[in-house]
Amino acid sequence: MTMEFTKAERKRGKLRLALQSPSGGGKTYSALLIAKGIGGKVGMIDTEKGSGSLYADLCDYVVLELTAPFSPERYIEAIQTAEKVGIEVLIIDSLSHEWTGQGGILEIHDNATQLDSKKNSFTAWKKVTPRHNALIEKMLQSSCHIIATMRSKQGYIVSEDDTGKQKIKKAGLEPIQRADLEFEFTTIFELSQDHYANIIKDRSSLFDGKVFVPTENTGKVLIEWLNTGKVVEPKPQSEVEKPKPAKDDWTEVWVYGRKKQAYADWAGLGPILGVRTPAEWKQGPVKALEVVKKLYPE
Repeated sequence: MTMEFTKAERKRGKLRLALQSPSGGGKTYSALLIAKGIGGKVGMIDTEKGSGSLYADLCDYVVLELTAPFSPERYIEAIQTAEKVGIEVLIIDSLSHEWTGQGGILEIHDNATQLDSKKNSFTAWKKVTPRHNALIEKMLQSSCHIIATMRSKQGYIVSEDDTGKQKIKKAGLEPIQRADLEFEFTTIFELSQDHYANIIKDRSSLFDGKVFVPTENTGKVLIEWLNTGKVVEPKPQSEVEKPKPAKDDWTEVWVYGRKKQAYADWAGLGPILGVRTPAEWKQGPVKALEVVKKLYPE
């Protein structure tokens, strides 16, 4: 394919907004107000034991209560469900459970480390990270506007004083999620206990230097900005390249096997944790998917 430069034009896109705060910062309430301002069918993936339904009088929205295990594949399945039922603004409340919750990434990583013959934590991350990345990619490619809430905690840094001794200092709040996740969002609001939004990141430049309480109007301002871009016409089907499965991407095998409850028979679909059984799985995820579908037909 020939490379070429084209004139830069901002295209219409979907919102990727993160709201982060400690408990009591008003993440869920603010997310619903913003979603209401954006307009359209609103849905919520609720990992907070039904707390997402407490604001039913605020606006019309539907809820999917997601329970443990909080694996990336479960979140992906929930997002796909939202897309199928026509949800236009999807609130993920909360994304932190995918990281620290029961059956989330950190627990998956611990299990993978224990299964590693050398108990090598670094090697375990090589197997686990693609699963987390698959969720992030799904969020980025989703047809929904996405508002994700994340819990936050006190962050710390290690520094040296004048004598060369190391000291631990407080470094503000940080979200309970993977450290580099902020790169994936259009805008990030950090909410105080008084529900004021401090702007951590804003590609729209709409909120630079502002401190404010998010309202329904915040959503209206965001959707107006999003809709001023150029409309992107979808490519004809003949021009759309079918994605090729990554050599070590077992996500589709995991999702299908879980749907058919094959994980109960094969200890959580072993290849995800590094266990290559049955023998055909050694040939990679494509062959493994064939095996799973043969044993557990559609």
